[in-house]
Amino acid sequence: MGTWLARVFAFVNIFVDSGSTSSVIEELQRLPGLEELYEVAGEFDIVTIFSARDLGEFRDILVNKITTIKGVRSTVTDIVLHSHRPRLA
Repeated sequence: MGTWLARVFAFVNIFVDSGSTSSVIEELQRLPGLEELYEVAGEFDIVTIFSARDLGEFRDILVNKITTIKGVRSTVTDIVLHSHRPRLA
């Protein structure tokens, strides 16, 4: 297993209240473990990738940080099980 998956990685797709996208993005950028952040058109408003040491640390980020940001309506999370095309360092 490569070093990329030595950590837990998760896609966190975020639904945002109307008019709150900019402020939610500002708050997300302050969180530990944020790897990538995209404002998107489609089913979700924001798509992020977060990393953590383990599931416990990721749970803390999701439950106590992401979902408590004012303007975050709800999230849909996908945990990465295996990367078939690992990121380059």
